[in-house]
Amino acid sequence: MTRLARFVRPSFGLLGRIVAILLLTTVLEFGVSTLLYERASQFSVRDDEARRLAEHLVIARRLVAESPPERREAMADELTTDRYEMEWSPELPPPPPLSPSLDGMRKQVLDWEPVLRNSDLRLRLTSPGRSSVVTGGLQLPDGSWLHFRTLESLRTLNLAPERVLLALIPAIALIVIGGLLVRRTLSPMRQLATAADRVGRSGPEGAPITVSEVGPGEVRRVVAAFNRMQDRIHRLIDERTRALVAVGHDLRTPLARLRLRTERVADDELRETLDADLTEMEAMIASLLAFLGGEGEAEQPVLVDLAVLAATVADDAADLGGNVTYAGPDHLDFRLRPPGIKRALVNLVENALHHADTVCVRLAAQSDAVVLSVEDDGPGIPEESLPLVLEPFVRLDTARRRDTIGFGLGLSIVVRAVEAEGGRFRLYNRGTGGLCAEIRLPVPAAG
Repeated sequence: MTRLARFVRPSFGLLGRIVAILLLTTVLEFGVSTLLYERASQFSVRDDEARRLAEHLVIARRLVAESPPERREAMADELTTDRYEMEWSPELPPPPPLSPSLDGMRKQVLDWEPVLRNSDLRLRLTSPGRSSVVTGGLQLPDGSWLHFRTLESLRTLNLAPERVLLALIPAIALIVIGGLLVRRTLSPMRQLATAADRVGRSGPEGAPITVSEVGPGEVRRVVAAFNRMQDRIHRLIDERTRALVAVGHDLRTPLARLRLRTERVADDELRETLDADLTEMEAMIASLLAFLGGEGEAEQPVLVDLAVLAATVADDAADLGGNVTYAGPDHLDFRLRPPGIKRALVNLVENALHHADTVCVRLAAQSDAVVLSVEDDGPGIPEESLPLVLEPFVRLDTARRRDTIGFGLGLSIVVRAVEAEGGRFRLYNRGTGGLCAEIRLPVPAAG
């Protein structure tokens, strides 16, 4: 079993493995059956050959023995046929001893014609291993020898390539038919893989797919278990989303009352401190709801002017006192989900302003993608820490100042929004200093 597993490489897939197993078993069955058939045919042919040879030798021995010595040589020539060649001469020496490989054939000849038992019958192959032409002789009553030779080779194992290929045609046809049937049987597994790949994705691509419970019993049980699991997962996600919406609403209401009461605090320093704490709490709630998907259903992509969107985010940040500029075309139409990309861009700009003095939002259209990047002149991030900052709830206090608000979900929200658009997000340190956050959105094939 281990050798078979090594023969069937894992990269073949389940269908490839089954077809390979069918091919291996068919080839083995063909080889074994061919050998057995050829061996049986060989024994059958030798039995027929022994019978004909026995009959011919009995007649030839009797006729030659009854002929006068001067007529025996001519008589032997007359007894030569298209199957056997006979020869007699008083000077011919006795033939060599019996060949062990023809012991069975000699026994068959003697069983058919017992009268030959006293003739010292001898049989040999002219070229053992290469030819099946039988030669030999038998002794006449006067002590002379009658020699004979078969003019046709005995049938041996025939494994010619064309015969093997001809015999393999039905086997190959059966393998193809079996492969198609196996492929049809495994079709629920392909549907199961497609449905499993969609579980947990955001947007319409993550909508559940109910896989048809068809196929063998084992496959039906797996599919049924998956459908139940998928229902439980989506039900838990829906319940969590509704709970988050309720919690967000319930928390924002007392926060709003606290902000109104804060405005009546006479101490300016205390009022500013309380207002900053409330702002941080509101930002935490907003980022947590955005990350966990508690702000409603995902929108469908629409055609928007991405250049105007990016410029608006940069202008809004500049109006709040940040040194933020926009560099790129005046207009660039692109189909996407505006809320997610705008939230991602705002998070990147705010994150850059917390750690740098100058920020630039760049937009560029390439042949296969639209690149939206946020560059700053801050301290950057150590190379070994770049993958870590994309994880949720992670802060790099040693690399960045700890004066930001929220749970550290800003970049995680960016990653999720970009993946929902089928894009790719990456961070890298600029050669001139600072950090670059790049969003690469693929251009659809239809333009």
